Amino acid sequence: MLFVLKCFCQKSFVFLSTSLSLVLVSSLVHSQTVQKQHGEVIEKSGVTMAWNQHQGVLQSPVEFWLSHAKFIDSAYWGESTAYPKYDDVKEHDTFLVRVPSGVCLMEFFHQRWRRANDVRRWDDKFNNLEGCADVFS
Repeated sequence: MLFVLKCFCQKSFVFLSTSLSLVLVSSLVHSQTVQKQHGEVIEKSGVTMAWNQHQGVLQSPVEFWLSHAKFIDSAYWGESTAYPKYDDVKEHDTFLVRVPSGVCLMEFFHQRWRRANDVRRWDDKFNNLEGCADVFS
C-alpha cells in the first residue's frame, strides 16, 4: 500500500488537488447563488436592482414588479394615478400606482390595496424605492 502511494503520489496529489479545486469552485458558485433571495435589492454600480429568482436575473425594481404581475395568475390593471374600481378587483390583482415620486406595485389583498412588498415580503428596501414610500401619504 505504501509503495502504491509512493508511485502515484504526484498523480494522486494532482487528482486530489483538481478534485478539491472543483469542489471549492462549485461551493463558491453555489454559495453565491444561494445568497441571493428572490426580491433581494442589490446596489450595483450605483444602480438599484432586484434579484428575480424565477428568471435568474437582476432587474430594475419596476421590471421586477412587472415580472411579478405577469408571474402570478391574477389580473394586472396597468399603471395609473387612479385605482381600479373596488367592485372590479379580486384577491391578488396587481396595479402599478403612479404618485409624484414614482410608481409602486400594489396588490389587492384581504379586501384592500397594499404595497406588493407588504404582501410578498421581498426586501424591505422596496418600501422606499420609487413611489412606494409615498403611496399612503
